[in-house]
Amino acid sequence: MMRLTTTETVEKYKDTLFRIAFHICRCEADADDAVQECFCKYHTVRMEYESEEHLKAWLIRVTINFARNIATSFWRRNRESWEEYMAEMPFEEPGDSDVFEAVMTLPARYRLVIHLFYYEEYSVKEIAEILETPVNTVKSRLSRGRKLLKKKLKEEWQDEQ
Repeated sequence: MMRLTTTETVEKYKDTLFRIAFHICRCEADADDAVQECFCKYHTVRMEYESEEHLKAWLIRVTINFARNIATSFWRRNRESWEEYMAEMPFEEPGDSDVFEAVMTLPARYRLVIHLFYYEEYSVKEIAEILETPVNTVKSRLSRGRKLLKKKLKEEWQDEQ
């Protein structure tokens, strides 16, 4: 059993949790709120974890729950759009912004599994455990998400020609 200090946990996982929350909320301020709520819960719960992977999965699950609550709230509809936030984001490669934009336009159920699989490098089984969803559901969402992404990116590429 293990437990990191709240400070250690924040430093280690804040960026990962923010990216996950942002994919759900599609708003920087809401993603920050979800991550902050997650760390507050971590600090107050005082639970022991089997391993570092167990801790990370718990943090992701809690962040997803808070982000979903925020994303469906009334106030969510009156915030800055993800497009406005994206204009301020630095991308390493010119095509990265196109991929990010395409991912952000996916329905939430595909967007989240795509993010967890490609950006956070979780396996299908791990994603299923985090989302408390059957493995086959994660596989089908990944497959459908990839097809939608391929179609969106292909359309964008053809538009530029």
